[in-house]
Amino acid sequence: MQVGQKVRIRGFQDKGAPEFANKVGEVGIIKEPKIVDGGKMGYIVAFNDNASTWFFQDELEEVWA
Repeated sequence: MQVGQKVRIRGFQDKGAPEFANKVGEVGIIKEPKIVDGGKMGYIVAFNDNASTWFFQDELEEVWA
């Protein structure tokens, strides 16, 4: 996955941020990579409503358009 790429949210593991749980199924754009939880790779994803948060790589799927 690369910065600027469109991704669809296919899951959300963070129970501490319920405001982003409704983003499952939405498409956003990767803004930057982020190392999270003991060295796992994640990505900060921005959405059309100007919200952004990070997701684990396995919570994202590439969108080809």
